[in-house]
Amino acid sequence: MSLFSRYLVTAMVTVIAVSAAAAAVWQGRIPGGPDAVTLSILATIAVVAAIAALLTYRQAVLTRNLAEAGLRLGSNVGETPDDAGPENGDDLGQLMESLRWISRRLHERKVSREELDRVLGALNDAVIQTNNDGGIEFVNRAATRMLGYETDELKGTTMRELVAARYADEFMLASEKRTFEAALVARGEVEVPVSYTCSRIDADGFSDKGFIIAARNISERKATEKRIRYLAKIDALTKIPNRMQFQHLLQQYLARAQKTRKQLALLYFDVDRFKDINDTYGHGAGDTCLECLASRLTKLLPANAISGRLAGDEFAVAIEWGRPKEELNAYLQSFAKKLRKDLGKLVIVQGHEIHMGISIGIATFPRDADNVIDLIRNADAALYHAKRNPRAHFEFFDAQMTAASVERLMLKSKLRRSYELDELLVHYQPKIDVKSGDIVGAEALVRWELTDRGLVLPSEFIPLAEETNLIVQIGEWVLNQVCKDLSDWQHRIPGSGKVSVNLSLKQLAQPNFTKRIKRILNKHGVSPHALELEITETTLMRDPDHTIRILRQLSKLGLSLSIDDFGTGYSSLSALQQFPIDTLKIDQSFIREILINKEGTTIVSAIIDLAHSMNMEVVAEGVESELQLSYLKVLNCDLVQGMLFGQPMTGADYFNLLLTASRGDTSYRKLFA
Repeated sequence: MSLFSRYLVTAMVTVIAVSAAAAAVWQGRIPGGPDAVTLSILATIAVVAAIAALLTYRQAVLTRNLAEAGLRLGSNVGETPDDAGPENGDDLGQLMESLRWISRRLHERKVSREELDRVLGALNDAVIQTNNDGGIEFVNRAATRMLGYETDELKGTTMRELVAARYADEFMLASEKRTFEAALVARGEVEVPVSYTCSRIDADGFSDKGFIIAARNISERKATEKRIRYLAKIDALTKIPNRMQFQHLLQQYLARAQKTRKQLALLYFDVDRFKDINDTYGHGAGDTCLECLASRLTKLLPANAISGRLAGDEFAVAIEWGRPKEELNAYLQSFAKKLRKDLGKLVIVQGHEIHMGISIGIATFPRDADNVIDLIRNADAALYHAKRNPRAHFEFFDAQMTAASVERLMLKSKLRRSYELDELLVHYQPKIDVKSGDIVGAEALVRWELTDRGLVLPSEFIPLAEETNLIVQIGEWVLNQVCKDLSDWQHRIPGSGKVSVNLSLKQLAQPNFTKRIKRILNKHGVSPHALELEITETTLMRDPDHTIRILRQLSKLGLSLSIDDFGTGYSSLSALQQFPIDTLKIDQSFIREILINKEGTTIVSAIIDLAHSMNMEVVAEGVESELQLSYLKVLNCDLVQGMLFGQPMTGADYFNLLLTASRGDTSYRKLFA
């Protein structure tokens, strides 16, 4: 028999027994005759017994029980809380609303102290009541378990003594309308991370009687998030910063160098003929060589330097230089030679002696570049020239090495002209439901094709659009084009799905952005529920106060909101709780990792589980193989998109795909059988 069934049977037996007793009294089977007071007491006991059984079951499966308990206790007195809870509707919010309601009823003698103690004692969440000065007057059993103190030890102390110092000033200022995070100090000076709400007791006559705090231990979630952050920043094979983290650190170095007027050098290098090592000895041997190289590199780094694995056999070192400028080149030449000598030492793998030669490209700030992208690009260009000249082994960047700067200016001009002539394109990449294999929507992707060079990659022209502020006009053009297509599809194919559109930071910063979106939707007669807006994690956290205000406005319109490329930024899932996000998209770099190492699977699994715990749908980007799809099925991912299901396609091709799918004929379904 299930847990719920056992509790339900217990409650029903109790109710039947008490009801029988009441009937016996009424019919004269029990001496004393019909007594209205006795009947009232027996009826109350029956209801309370049923409430207690159901409440215990609720506690066993989730922590929203006190909200339910408040409603059930209210049934004893013919009342329920006036407010269903805070706007965000989370568990602690509903818990707090019930605590405040029960406090008022307790004051009015409509809920007994025994009933309240029984309910609070059954909770897994800590409940603490304080006076107006923060002095603790009541704690439930969960609070004593969390903090490691007995009830008598806690009474008389203050919340300030229990809250970690860095949170103490703000802790009691929190609002019950939102959930906050802090840390409480348990016995032995052990910090316990908590998610909590804090509310004044505002019953009539109680406005100065203190606070009710509901807190939940989130240690396990914090540990998981810490592990995710670590795995997202560190290359799984070499255990040094990956490309994303290295670029982040390089940006910090560059900002500091700009502020202090120091120089910064970037050495970009790779292993000569690394493909031959893989082909001759196998990829396992190649991986061992890279691990050895990274270990040696870490030992060689000076105190003012960072290193990272950027891709495959490509590595980089950034060095902050505060000594005389004229000494930098000589130092870099000496360091480059030392790198070649020490990293190229013999490696014995599977009984084979392998020598690793490296080639190095060097670029410096401020001489060669004033930003991270150009610094890496120019060091890469210098590396290319070093590999073309076997005698050099390393090269300093020279402006004559590449015509990239000239080409960049030309591309900017061509991009604006293509926009003005309406030559840009919108392609659509389908999103597939993992469980059913149905096409449930698509992501809109802007494309640019030049007659003299073919398709220009978004990674190349989107940064150009950002630099020239053309991104705002292009973004609005894409929204109009997508809504135009959606309007056409919705009239011809009912339930044609949702289309997501990427937004940039500059678009969100526009005045009246929400009104612009509403105007576009009205212009094309498209329901807001058919459109999803995607924002990168980095954009989301750049100006969170402004962004959350705009996103809430968009959410109220009925638009869905999605976080794109999750894992490539530096937020946590806890931070994302404050935003009205419906969908989380896992970056394709993590999807690739699930077939390479265990850590990759761990990251993806943890992200999916945590996102689901916050009622977010999860989309896996960049799915390229059936094996990846199989893993994602096991991990309970919701939606997938990627090359396994075809290239991004024109609007006409996507419509034909929808038409075919609506007739029950789609080639994708066999992958999900």
